[in-house]
Amino acid sequence: MSPLVQGLVTILIGVGGCVGYFYLSNLVLDRVIFPARGPDPGRNISRANAVRPWLFLFPAMAALGLYLVYPVVGSFWRSLFDRDGDEFIGAGNYASLAADDTFRTAVFNNLLWVLVVPAAATFIGLVSAQLTDRLRWGNLAKSMIFMPMAISFVGASLIWKFVYANEADIGLINAIRAALGADNPVDVLQIPFWNNFFLMMVLIWIQTGFAMVILSAALRGIPEETVEAAIIDGANPFQIFFRIKVPQIMGTIVVVWTTITILVLKVFDIVYTMTGGNFGTQILPSYMMGYMFRDDGRATAVAFVIMVLVLPVMVWNIRQARKELR
Repeated sequence: MSPLVQGLVTILIGVGGCVGYFYLSNLVLDRVIFPARGPDPGRNISRANAVRPWLFLFPAMAALGLYLVYPVVGSFWRSLFDRDGDEFIGAGNYASLAADDTFRTAVFNNLLWVLVVPAAATFIGLVSAQLTDRLRWGNLAKSMIFMPMAISFVGASLIWKFVYANEADIGLINAIRAALGADNPVDVLQIPFWNNFFLMMVLIWIQTGFAMVILSAALRGIPEETVEAAIIDGANPFQIFFRIKVPQIMGTIVVVWTTITILVLKVFDIVYTMTGGNFGTQILPSYMMGYMFRDDGRATAVAFVIMVLVLPVMVWNIRQARKELR
């Protein structure tokens, strides 16, 4: 069977199944469970209307339970066993993580990534959106800034690995150092602590385009009357930007920032491709990968820790979205 036919069959089964489910469930609800007849038909109709929304929610709730709740509960239960999954050790894996220096380094590095990357990418994207909107060739500039979004994380890592190469003939940084008179090339990916920031540059480079596109659309949606009023009052360009425009798009800035934050907490490809987690660049996903095929219990415990770290950001993002809708 060709892929086209498979796609059509899948669409027909999916759509037909949904239509059939909703039709039959409503039919059973209205004619079998709560029929609109008998001594009190009005009461049955009210009961049916109270149950009906749950019929529509049931498929989504079942899918969430199967593909989200069940894996979370199962992963937590698996993290309470040893590496082979035979012996129940309770919080033993979590105690081992707390006592592991490499794990603490990974947590610290993750906090660095969360603090630096979303703030830098959002700020640079915001400034780029403002500046490119004022240029005649702004669309071309936006295309160039957005282009890294089309590159995979592994591809971008390989590009920046050449930029950071410790040979003056290849690496851009060492070529600049050589032009300034430095004799010995330096491998920036092996410099303790600071090498984390060189890795962050890759993700900032990629995500700046995303932030710029979203924030550019938000800036264009600002009413011109507010800007004109500020100009009449004597505001300079910096005051117009930071005191008039930025407050009006703060909701969009928060959404962009939280989206990048969630991505940062899950980033793995860049560190694994460029350093493999060596030289003090370990982060939680790469640390988890190190145990994935030799200690399922500890790897699952790390995955659960990552989920716990992501959860507050998700809850805060949902609350902010609800505030915007009010």
